Amino acid sequence: MKLRGTMSIDHKGHLLIGGCDTVELAHQYGTPLYVIDEAALRQKAREYRRAFSHYMPGSEVIYAGKALLTSAICRIIDDEQLSLDVVSGGELYTALSADFPPERIYFHGNNKSPSELAMAITHRVGRVVVDNLHELKLLQETAYALGAEVKILMRITPGIETNTHAYIQTGQFDSKFGFPLGTKETIAAIECAARRMPNIRLMGLHCHIGSQIMDLRTLGLAAEYMVRFMAGLRDQLGLELAELDLGGGLGIRYYGDEEPPEPEEYARTISKTVISLCRQLNLPIPKVMVEPGRSIVGEAGTTLYTVGAVKDIPNIRRYVAVDGGMADNPRVALYQAVYEACLANKAAEQPTELVTIAGKCCESGDILIKDIMLPSVEPGDILAVFSTGAYNYSMASNYNHLPRPAMITVYRGISEIIVERETYADLVRLDRIPPRLAASRKTAAGNMQSAASR
Repeated sequence: MKLRGTMSIDHKGHLLIGGCDTVELAHQYGTPLYVIDEAALRQKAREYRRAFSHYMPGSEVIYAGKALLTSAICRIIDDEQLSLDVVSGGELYTALSADFPPERIYFHGNNKSPSELAMAITHRVGRVVVDNLHELKLLQETAYALGAEVKILMRITPGIETNTHAYIQTGQFDSKFGFPLGTKETIAAIECAARRMPNIRLMGLHCHIGSQIMDLRTLGLAAEYMVRFMAGLRDQLGLELAELDLGGGLGIRYYGDEEPPEPEEYARTISKTVISLCRQLNLPIPKVMVEPGRSIVGEAGTTLYTVGAVKDIPNIRRYVAVDGGMADNPRVALYQAVYEACLANKAAEQPTELVTIAGKCCESGDILIKDIMLPSVEPGDILAVFSTGAYNYSMASNYNHLPRPAMITVYRGISEIIVERETYADLVRLDRIPPRLAASRKTAAGNMQSAASR
């Protein structure tokens, strides 16, 4: 078991995060509980900013909010002087509600609605990343109606398939995202945006090839493809673009001996590729942006659960059921993700038994961890699952009408709630019973009362 961030084990054998006893956190706030190691999150943000500032002065690090976005996370990202990538009106609203500077917001998405585009224009976000021709035309119409100019990046799919799960590959040509690199239609759309749309100001290009990428060569290859495409646009259209957004996708450690690249290695690879190729092609070096999300917040997150039933199937398996599951962490069911965990109240003990961690959802596929060695497990133990900061809360659901967990930050011995735990009342807060159904209940009750009196 490799500890992450500020984790340590105290004299009682309890797991500490941010100087806080996770067993006490579980008792104080209840479980399931998302715990964010604020110091670890800030450290990763600073590593990214320092690395890219060193290798590519003037570059910009943009946090990918879809990994984890709450009002408090927006404040932390702003504190650390990162920009913010949002992919929906809801994410944009969250950022604006937290007073995140709109000029540092990049608005993504493959099917932005007219109201979302109007919202982005009205609040003057820094860039709208245009995904397709329909959106480009709609953006021009909306900007014209609002009397505004919009700065955009065009999203390009460079035709690179990464060694990651198929569901999180985004850079191959057969993708729902972006304009395919180098086609006549793509070049025509870029020329249209640059020269025929008075309310559009084309600043540069964007690409993103996937997520949980461990091989820097694929990210370097994407940068090479994009720089060569920019040179081609200069040669064909006389168009020199000032910005190149290379997206995110750097992986993190989930289990075992995984060793993901560090931000410094990533920045060095990107800078070497972009600068050397631009000089070779006699192309002005563009402002480079990157969009890390998972690699900033992923390892900073831990989820705490309380163990309930322990079920032995002789000669087959020992199931350990916890009070959460696929509703608060759907990644195992979606991507066959693999996690590491420990018993927070027995963190110093040696593992002695092979168990499978089962969730409480009414699905056979609700398995959080299959086959993990742990100390002897008993009901009431606290299970800590590591590296759950990215795409757990943000993808959580109310399946089986389970309230979503609370989220806290831990920092220098202090814990604070940043998302309240949902209640059963929250689950029905938006439900409505039409008058027709309410009337039918009254009629049925009246008929029963009348029958009883006879």
